[in-house]
Amino acid sequence: MISRNFKNVLVVSAGFLSLFTAYGGLQSLQSSLNAEQGMGVASLSVIYASIIISSMFLPPIMIKNLGCKWTIVVGMACYVSYSFGNLYPGWYTLIPTSVILGLGGSPLWSAKCTYLTISGNIQAAKDGKKGSDVINQYFGIFFFIFQSSAVWGNLMSSLIFGQDTSIVDIPEEQLLACGAGDCGLNISSNSTSTKPAQKLVWTLVGCYIGVGLLAILIIAIFLDNIDQEQASEFRGNREPFCQTFLATFRLLKDWRLLTLIPLTMYSGFEQSFLSGEYTKNYVTCALGIHYVGFVMMCFGASNSIFSFLFGRLARYTGRAALFFLAAMSNFGCIIGLLYWKPNPDQLPIFFVFPALWGMSDAIWQTQTNALYGVLFPRAKEAAFANYRMWESLGFVIAFAYSTFLCLEYKLYILLAVLVVTLITYPIVEYHEHKNPTPPIEKGTYTSHKDTLAINESKIICQTQM
Repeated sequence: MISRNFKNVLVVSAGFLSLFTAYGGLQSLQSSLNAEQGMGVASLSVIYASIIISSMFLPPIMIKNLGCKWTIVVGMACYVSYSFGNLYPGWYTLIPTSVILGLGGSPLWSAKCTYLTISGNIQAAKDGKKGSDVINQYFGIFFFIFQSSAVWGNLMSSLIFGQDTSIVDIPEEQLLACGAGDCGLNISSNSTSTKPAQKLVWTLVGCYIGVGLLAILIIAIFLDNIDQEQASEFRGNREPFCQTFLATFRLLKDWRLLTLIPLTMYSGFEQSFLSGEYTKNYVTCALGIHYVGFVMMCFGASNSIFSFLFGRLARYTGRAALFFLAAMSNFGCIIGLLYWKPNPDQLPIFFVFPALWGMSDAIWQTQTNALYGVLFPRAKEAAFANYRMWESLGFVIAFAYSTFLCLEYKLYILLAVLVVTLITYPIVEYHEHKNPTPPIEKGTYTSHKDTLAINESKIICQTQM
């Protein structure tokens, strides 16, 4: 029999898998599907700008009032609204739904990270294990399942767009503009090779809306409300609003968090490059939009497998060795992309880069999330809110210069942020090695069922949910 905490990890993972099957697929297509006046990339930039704003105050307030479970449900509803906006894409539909998604994004991810950290600490206390090891394992399992969303979401888009009868070969003059050799700002977005039929777009977005609504049902029905008692106590003994509002910023007094900012921002830069630049300037430009899904499936499969693998390997290798592996892999890919001239005759190479990128991203995601959970166990909500805020700033900056900087310069910026990350991250890791953060003591977290058992005599009437 699996433990109750492990079951909850699987439920959270399944919910996020379903939700990001929809959102991940839409994000990969924005720079190609809604390329007119940079509308798609602009909507992504607005999303992450809104996440920055929501990271400043919403996560601690929502998590402490609603609890992790219902914060996740509300956040998921915000994500589904963006799918509705893509039914009839325009500035008046994409931008408002982008704002809504962004406002729900930070509470969603902060609640997920907090939930996994609490579950890991509870299970570690029960099993007599080290909390950080169980948290690492739980994040590895989560990202193994979650990252496979890129496979299913992009498989849907490729199969649906592959039915388009108007697909033609890419003209030679367009191939000359692909890759970093050309600026990459003047790639046509209206040719029949890059624009699918509107009926197929509606079919795809309708499928995405369906799986998004399924995600909400999975969490609402099957996820245990493990911090219900803490949320109830908070509502009964409410902290001053100003104190809760400033929780995210108060944590910036910790030099470790400040030193981790380049690492956290790099996560946003590298993800935005693959979904925004690689898909448009390499895949759509040289192969056509119907190949975007297949290429991103390769990224998702690699990401998923390595997330699970590295989540288990971390206890033997340590975080530092994995971060170094990810950095070297990204460094090699960036250099390769600077000099590669994409051509349809080199089809396997289009899949090599996302496979390596997926391996690296698996490390950036699992180990950075776990690192935040280990370093700030007593300020989890504020810590993960900071994580989302600085990661989103990386997304915003990358998407903001996407429409006016040449691809070559974007790669140089990505390389520069990676180098800064390699300088600053080891400082925090060395300090943690010499001065380990005290673990959460056993008994800090009490499950809702345990609390009910203790206070059973006080219950007058209860309805089982």
